[in-house]
Amino acid sequence: MRSPECVEMPNPGIYLEVIPNEKIVVTDAYTSAWELADKPFMTLILTFENVNGKTQYTAVARHWSVADREAHENMGFHTGWGIATDQLAALAATL
Repeated sequence: MRSPECVEMPNPGIYLEVIPNEKIVVTDAYTSAWELADKPFMTLILTFENVNGKTQYTAVARHWSVADREAHENMGFHTGWGIATDQLAALAATL
């Protein structure tokens, strides 16, 4: 990831499942191939569903522990994902 100020925020991980136009599952439990990460944080599940001709986007973050979830919330998880979703909607509106 890169912030608006061009600050790089590495997010090493791997894709576990990709179904075009339907689902993406990614985790940081592995750094590459099947090499275990030192400190896994979460698995992210994104789904895209056609609902009345529009795309319903659902993001679910599964954290490894309650402490990880709380740390993610304290980092601004909800605000950040809200911004990302708004940016995605703005991009989709231009297509």
